[in-house]
Amino acid sequence: MTELDAPAWPLDPIRTERLVLRASEARDRAAFIELHSSPEVHTYLGGPRPRDELDRSVPEIPGRRPGNFVIELDGAMIGTVEVGRREAERHGRVLPDARQVRPDAGQAELSYLLLPKTWGRGYAAEACAAALDWFADAVPGVPVVLYTQTANTRSMRLAAKLGFTEVRRFEKWDAEQWMGVWEPAAPPT
Repeated sequence: MTELDAPAWPLDPIRTERLVLRASEARDRAAFIELHSSPEVHTYLGGPRPRDELDRSVPEIPGRRPGNFVIELDGAMIGTVEVGRREAERHGRVLPDARQVRPDAGQAELSYLLLPKTWGRGYAAEACAAALDWFADAVPGVPVVLYTQTANTRSMRLAAKLGFTEVRRFEKWDAEQWMGVWEPAAPPT
């Protein structure tokens, strides 16, 4: 769907107070493997992937696609944040005005992963807010959805802090899931 086509990639880095959001590079490969093999990171995401599998399958420059940012702190990758096309098989779609849910695709989804050693310092909020601002400028007027398990209290707090509002709850993977939506501010008239 053309409304979700991102601008040319990679972009110039986005700088926040403490972080840099940028396209991935070859130097990030080891951190990608650490992130995706971490049991703590994947507690609510179906479990970690085996490190040896990741060693074989992660490309030289991992995660290089429009809307997928490496979160960098002091020159090192600490996580990723992505605002990108929502997976077609995900549960429901939010329409901007009607607040209805439809089962077709064509919407943006926010996702993020940070290394456990960085948790609790506000980096996820800072990176996600910057990614949402970028997306609202790049693709005006398109709402963004976020999914998390209700048991993931950190993610639920972050969703509220970022301004996501609940659309629905549903059962999937033997756990209660939460779907929220963030709608960009209307441009001044």
